[in-house]
Amino acid sequence: MKRIKLLAYALAASVTIWSCRDALEIVQPGEVTEEVVFKTVADLKSFLIGNVYTSVDTSNEIALTSYFTDETAITPTNSGWYFEEFRYGLRTDNSYVAGTWATHYRTINRVNRLIEAAKLMTPSPAEQAAYNSVLAEGYAVRAFSYLQLLSYFTTDMKNPGALGVILTTTVPDVYDQLPRVTNGEIYAQMEQDLNFASANLLAPADPAPANIYKYVTPQMINAVRARMYLYRGNYAMAKQYAQEVINASNPMTIGTPFVQSNFYVTTPSSNPYRRMWQDYEQGEIVFALSRPSVGPGGNIASLWTTNTTSLTGSPLMGIGKNLYNLMNTGSDIRRWAFVDNTSNAPGVEVKVIDKYPGKGNTPLKNDVKVFRVTEMYLILAEAAVAENQLGTAAGYIQQIRSARKYTAGPAPLPVYTSQAEGYRDVLKERRVELSFEGHRYVDLRRLGAVAGVSIDRHPQDDYFNSNTPLTLPITDYRWTFPIPQIEIAGNPGIVQNPGY
Repeated sequence: MKRIKLLAYALAASVTIWSCRDALEIVQPGEVTEEVVFKTVADLKSFLIGNVYTSVDTSNEIALTSYFTDETAITPTNSGWYFEEFRYGLRTDNSYVAGTWATHYRTINRVNRLIEAAKLMTPSPAEQAAYNSVLAEGYAVRAFSYLQLLSYFTTDMKNPGALGVILTTTVPDVYDQLPRVTNGEIYAQMEQDLNFASANLLAPADPAPANIYKYVTPQMINAVRARMYLYRGNYAMAKQYAQEVINASNPMTIGTPFVQSNFYVTTPSSNPYRRMWQDYEQGEIVFALSRPSVGPGGNIASLWTTNTTSLTGSPLMGIGKNLYNLMNTGSDIRRWAFVDNTSNAPGVEVKVIDKYPGKGNTPLKNDVKVFRVTEMYLILAEAAVAENQLGTAAGYIQQIRSARKYTAGPAPLPVYTSQAEGYRDVLKERRVELSFEGHRYVDLRRLGAVAGVSIDRHPQDDYFNSNTPLTLPITDYRWTFPIPQIEIAGNPGIVQNPGY
């Protein structure tokens, strides 16, 4: 049923050619149009908050990444959920692929509507700055959505001439059939959007509002830039913007103090790293998607479990055994923060994913963390490896591991004798720290070849089929998502990715 619902969602929500036929995207006779609705800057702001921000979602990528790579294991209580994705099935009609495409084009379409509506207004001099700031937030969100699309649907993010995705900066006509363009064209639009956003974003009226990190901020804009340039292989620019995020943000959230007796309580844990994942405090989060206890937004933890993040909550997918072993290294707080206490004891085979423990007494639902300060340190480490500054890279990795220790003293300083070794350790740290946040698939397709690694599953991860391959060659065509079949059906001239 979940697959059917997701595919139905993709059919209804997509905003490229096929989505234009959705009644929400077509002006019907007698419909209230933008000319009528958008009269003031406040109207634009309301649309931004109520329609643009609420459309941003990365759960499809998080889900498929976790099932397809080495983040998860099939539990004995799983009755058939996600078996195809786990066993490396990636078809053009996959609901998560379609959902990724649909969701981000829906967001892009809504931003384009915001921009088109704004053109119909003439703000007063007193309103101009606020008017520009609303557009700045929209442009930043659009750039983020394009980054997500390129991360999965182009064969080579480092090649500006490689085929990218559809570029649309206006509200398309019902019968438009838009082609894919090159990565270079998408990147040029992203940079234009981010430049406008950076130049026009106003500071919040309250200098430290509790939820400001759930909206576009200068730090969010620079985090998009840092990740974009990292994926493009422009390490100088990636370093620059990652450092700017670090300088202007909260420090890495530490793993101390650690008191086991109250670590898992639903009231705020005494551990700051756990409190961040419980949504009791911002910590090192740079940008998150708001998912209030009561209100819009899905339950992120339901991607892996049914009722609660515990052994009695009918988990469908647990933590992959090799990933758990990387966390289970004595004083790593992530073994506690990412694994529920009911399955953390020796001898319990199923390790229940508890990175999203719920908000207070509301299970399964948490804000979706998109950018964190630790990712910026990982960007600095990867850039240092790329520049053959192996000692510098090791220092950044040591800083991260020291922050994640719940005992006194720094973590050991790693020693890299080659760039390949450095890349492997960066990938290892990203695998643990960024697990279940949607990074592993992209990280392996970016760095797997130079690091000499690919998917790393344990023989017992597929409970029902011991013959499932434990890895996938890093040259396999499935390291790029297919263009969804539903897009091809409405846009038959679009070019499909190789292998599909």
